[in-house]
Amino acid sequence: MTIGNQGDQTVMDEAARSKFLSMVRAHQERGDPSGWCDQVYRDAGGDVSAVFWADLVPNPYLLAWLQEHPVTGAQRRAITVGCGVGDDAEALAACGYAVTAFDISPAAIALCRQRYPDSCVNYVVADLFDCPDEWTQGFDLVFECNTIQVLPGDYRVRALNAIAAMVAPGGDALISCRSRNSGEKEDAFPLPLDRPEIDGFIRAGLREECFVVYDDEQVPPVEHFFACYSRPK
Repeated sequence: MTIGNQGDQTVMDEAARSKFLSMVRAHQERGDPSGWCDQVYRDAGGDVSAVFWADLVPNPYLLAWLQEHPVTGAQRRAITVGCGVGDDAEALAACGYAVTAFDISPAAIALCRQRYPDSCVNYVVADLFDCPDEWTQGFDLVFECNTIQVLPGDYRVRALNAIAAMVAPGGDALISCRSRNSGEKEDAFPLPLDRPEIDGFIRAGLREECFVVYDDEQVPPVEHFFACYSRPK
């Protein structure tokens, strides 16, 4: 099993990697596929720079999309899935969205509130698999970055469908993730999405608007997808 961070910046040493993967496996084996997340945030001790996957800047492809699609007219609603330490949520709010940002980790949400004490973002603790009913088709923009790829097995399909279900008629879902060719890297953690898997957003009733395949600037570079899907009005 191999590991890279969700934010694609930090390389863990062998001892830290082994300890982390053991924790992830233990949670997965007891049917708690994302319970390990809160431990990482708690171990940070209030220091956002100690969250090893956090970039501490907004996703650049999100920023580019927002610049190309400015908010006009009535305020639009946005949600960030697995918001981490809040960079992407704050970028959405700065562009005029009314933003809800959620994470399953109470410690992550506490870090967001500590980091942005005067924020207008509604930071909440929530479970993607047990979202409030009012979130169904409740958002004009849904941003998902690297949540699906840390989940195992059938949880990935469930997560994808839950994310797609949040998109309002006429709204968009922006998806950012590591990518792979089908049949490759199947023992990796996080497990990148292949094209048939991310096409699940189309099977969930959304329409593909754009699809970008790119390599990041790491050495060696890591392959990624960035895609936009819309729900017909």
